[in-house]
Amino acid sequence: MKQSSLFIILITFLFGFISATGCSQNEDKEKFIELESKISFQEDLINDYRENIEILQIKIKELDRQIYCLEFRSNLINNQETKMITFNTTKGPIVIELYDEESPITSKNFLEYAKSGFFDGTLFHRVIPGFVIQGGGMETGMEDKKGNQPIQNEANNCVKNLKWSLSMARTNDPHSASSQFFINLQNNESLDHTGENPQGWGYAVFGEVVDGFETVEAIAAAETGSVSFHQDVPLEEISIIDTVVTTE
Repeated sequence: MKQSSLFIILITFLFGFISATGCSQNEDKEKFIELESKISFQEDLINDYRENIEILQIKIKELDRQIYCLEFRSNLINNQETKMITFNTTKGPIVIELYDEESPITSKNFLEYAKSGFFDGTLFHRVIPGFVIQGGGMETGMEDKKGNQPIQNEANNCVKNLKWSLSMARTNDPHSASSQFFINLQNNESLDHTGENPQGWGYAVFGEVVDGFETVEAIAAAETGSVSFHQDVPLEEISIIDTVVTTE
C-alpha cells in the first residue's frame, strides 16, 4: 500500500515537472519570437535611415553642383566681344552666338573651322524631328569630310542642352568631337553632363541660335530616309553655302 502511494506521488511529481518545464519552454519560445520581431523592426529602421541618408547625399551632391554652376556663371566677364557665325544654307540663314567664356576650347575649335571655310559645302546630314539637326562632317553624296584632331569634352561647363542650343556631336568616346555639331530642337536633358565617366559626360554646349529659327525648323521638317549605312538623312540635300564670322 505504501509502495503504491509512493508510486502515485512520484508519477504526479513527474507530470508536474514536465508540465512546468513545457510552460517554461513555451514562455522562452514566445520571448525569443518577440525578441526576433524587435530585432527585425530595428533592422528595418536602420535600412530606412540608410536609404534616407543616401537620398540626402544625392540631393547634397546636386545642390553642390548647382552652387558651383551659379558661381561659375556669376564669374563670367560680360563685357567681352561676342563671336557670331552665320551659316547661309540652301534653306536660309542661321545665326549662331558662340559661348567663348563657358566653352573656350570648343568655341575656338568651331571658330577655326568657320574661318577656314571648312563648313562650306557640308550637309545637314542627320535630321530627327523633335530632337536634333546635325551637320558639319558630310559632303555631297554623304562622303565624310575629315576634320582636325578631336578636342576635350567641355560638357561639364554647366550649360544645358536646351532648345536652340548648339552642341558638339561625337562618338561613344566622350572626347572624340571634331567638326560635327548639332542644334537641339527641344530641351534634351538626356544629353547633359551628369558625371565624368563614359556614360555621364554628355554633349558640350558651346553656342545658341539667335536668328534664323525658321531655317532650323525648315531643315527639321525635311523628309528623311536611309542613304548607304546612314539613317535620318534628308532625301533632298541641305547644305551650307557659305559661312560668315562677325564680332559684336
